[in-house]
Amino acid sequence: MASAVLQPPPDTSTAALREQLKAQKAALTAALLREGNPTRSIGTVLRRLARHVDAALGALWQASGFPAEVALLAVGGYGRGELFPHSDVDVLVLLPDGVQADGDGNGELKQRLESFIGRCWDIGLEIGSSVRTVRECVAAAEADVTIQTSLLESRLLCGDRGLFATFQERFRATLDPRAFFIAKTLEMRQRHTKFENTPYSLEPNCKESPGGLRDLQVILWVSKAAGFGGSWDELAANGLATPLEAQQIQRNEALLSLIRARLHAIAGRREDRLVFDLQTAVAESFGYRTATSPEGRVLQRASEALMKRFYWAAKAVTQLNQILLLNIEERINPSGHEPVPINPRFANKAGMLEVASDDLYQQEPHAILETFLLFQTTVGINGLSARTLRALYNARGVMDSKFRNDPVNHATFKAMLLQPSGITHALRLMNQTSVLGRYLWVFRRIVGQMQHDLFHVYTVDQHILMVLRNVRRFFIAEHAHEYPFCSQLAAGYDKPWILYVAALFHDIGKGRGGDHSVIGAAEVRHFCRQHAIEADDCRLIEFLVREHLTMSRIAQKEDLSDPAVISAFAQRVGTERNLTALYLLTVADIRGTSPKVWNAWKGKLLEDLYRATLRALGGHAPDKAAEIEARKREALVLLQLFALPFEVHKKLWDTLDVGYFMRHDAGEIAWHTRHLSRHVGTARPVVRARMSPVGEGLQVLVYTPDQPDLFARICGYFDQASFSILDARIHTARNGFALDTFQVVTSMLPEHYRELVSMVESGLEQTLERAGPLPAPSRGRVSRRVKSFPIAPRVQLTPDERAQRWLLSVSASDRVGLLYSIARVLARHKINLQLAKVSTLGERVEDTFLIDGAELQQNRRQIQIETELLEALAAS
Repeated sequence: MASAVLQPPPDTSTAALREQLKAQKAALTAALLREGNPTRSIGTVLRRLARHVDAALGALWQASGFPAEVALLAVGGYGRGELFPHSDVDVLVLLPDGVQADGDGNGELKQRLESFIGRCWDIGLEIGSSVRTVRECVAAAEADVTIQTSLLESRLLCGDRGLFATFQERFRATLDPRAFFIAKTLEMRQRHTKFENTPYSLEPNCKESPGGLRDLQVILWVSKAAGFGGSWDELAANGLATPLEAQQIQRNEALLSLIRARLHAIAGRREDRLVFDLQTAVAESFGYRTATSPEGRVLQRASEALMKRFYWAAKAVTQLNQILLLNIEERINPSGHEPVPINPRFANKAGMLEVASDDLYQQEPHAILETFLLFQTTVGINGLSARTLRALYNARGVMDSKFRNDPVNHATFKAMLLQPSGITHALRLMNQTSVLGRYLWVFRRIVGQMQHDLFHVYTVDQHILMVLRNVRRFFIAEHAHEYPFCSQLAAGYDKPWILYVAALFHDIGKGRGGDHSVIGAAEVRHFCRQHAIEADDCRLIEFLVREHLTMSRIAQKEDLSDPAVISAFAQRVGTERNLTALYLLTVADIRGTSPKVWNAWKGKLLEDLYRATLRALGGHAPDKAAEIEARKREALVLLQLFALPFEVHKKLWDTLDVGYFMRHDAGEIAWHTRHLSRHVGTARPVVRARMSPVGEGLQVLVYTPDQPDLFARICGYFDQASFSILDARIHTARNGFALDTFQVVTSMLPEHYRELVSMVESGLEQTLERAGPLPAPSRGRVSRRVKSFPIAPRVQLTPDERAQRWLLSVSASDRVGLLYSIARVLARHKINLQLAKVSTLGERVEDTFLIDGAELQQNRRQIQIETELLEALAAS
């Protein structure tokens, strides 16, 4: 039989092959990293790298002395004839039927195989190997679509050509294009779900994320399986893609390939994610540089420029992937459904909205937005057909300033916002097809805009659409169980579309310098005038955009037991309608930043602020005495459930002042009283813990004689025990005892809360009983994101009106031991802590402390305290 054997290099020793391959790889890697390397040459570099590996494998194969009837195949990505610097080299040793590598009498073949694979690793190849007969290959392909896909791209490297031809013939006979198409598209959807159906995460995977290289490979796989061609030019020749689409795909594929190749080269390993550590280096390899203002302020990071380019490429790939897969599906499985006319411009074709003609949008530009309105309102429409998607893709030039200023389009867009359903889906689809950014030009500016605030995990445009989705869910009965109070408020709100517009514009001013809330308010004011929105509604929308951060800031940073705080916020809000809208937008906004940012404690703070402000707006001026009496009565009712002695509460309550009763609700007062009534004035510390009544985590009570470093010692314990403090309420009773309450969370599983409670109660009591100097704070690892995008620590001391109490605001990158480091500085200067609000936003902390102390009355001491705090925050 004829066989194919690649010509070996002159020296086939392992050492020589290793050095030769290493030198070839280094030369090609250097070519990849050459600044300004055009994307059109990336394919050539990847093919040259594959050819070098082909030659090395051929040399090893020949040196191993395999029988002539055996073949070596390249499969998977390597089978395409392109190889990234650190990708696996997948090969298949193909045997004739009836031959088993480990069967009786084949010890020599097995030995040769083991030697061959070992030498592959020895020369530096990350080999992935399998050994199968033709029959086993066919059976494995029928059972597993992943193996079927890998074999689909196989090519002969060495050995028996006849055996390879037999394998291809029998493998092709088993391929069912329809079944393969269904399997690969379902697989793609699962993969997209894994990446939350968006390429716009801040650390995307340029291979696997939606819009990545894998989406392009899926098109070629299903096309090749159906016999329509295995290249973009062949797809265009077969009418599945237009020449323009083929050109666009090739251009974006080249960019994504170059990014991936440079990631491998810079990381020195297989790395397909654009992680923060590598973004700047990859960006600089493209020639991007960080732009700064004359004052030294960063205008745009090099990484931001690269990532914006990546996101636009991923977006184009997503659009073209939809178009081509729909075209292939129609060719594989021709629909028996005739298009059913909806109106003269559109038809329903098997549940997909289809344009009546390819040039509809050029002839009637108003039909562009009508497409999405019909998508919302037409029963039975589940998506856009390939013809419609292609027509939208080709109509981008039609959406110019005249299109954006057309009153008919304004009316259509406003009608979309007024629909009872489908709003989120329609706007997401508008963004995916690039229509939203071309209609709202200001939105286009934030497509792919990164956020380096350490708590947003999406680009600005995706965060906005996530917030819009969250707001919509408040108005949908099926989601009422998620946030019942928000759904209850939303049910009585008269104009939901006002909140949708506010959500769409709340962060639209980001990335332009200055206060994005103010910029966004100006932009939404222009939008309202342009879309003929009534003056009252316009003022409310503008208020929501301008103040969308206010409620969160007050709830998480200020003392909600202070009537002055509530009164000032009530004046700022003005009306109950404004308050409800701002509350709903705030909850939706926090939930849309990151899955890690929202928690039940933040929800409680916002709800407490909402209810207190609502009372103030209703004319119920806070009456401290009445409020305290009501809480005491409710606490006494709760205490009766535990059959405690008559007036057991008096001994404790007589030591507590108004501030204590204002800062704790009746449930907390009853809990404190039940556990402390027998311990008033005792010298030993008392620690009690319970599952937090608010939600996740524990609520911890500490009652002990006060001392200057008490808060620091408590923080030190929680730091060492791996608890994070969400909130601390510090109170000093008249008898000199500290009565402190903490909300803490941990990564430990909630089902072990009894063990956690016992551990905290015994461990913290022992810590407080031990005297001696405060231990040094632990030094935890700083996350990659914090290393890549550190934020400058900020410390601000602001006195109250009488300069008796001070508000200490701290902002810094989060790390283990941070709060304890702050507490040690306060203890060193004998600063008394009255209230602590700890707000962790992803990997950034913004903490607020209400403090007093003699040293705060001296300017020189103030500066010293601030300096030491900055040093503590900056320490890594």
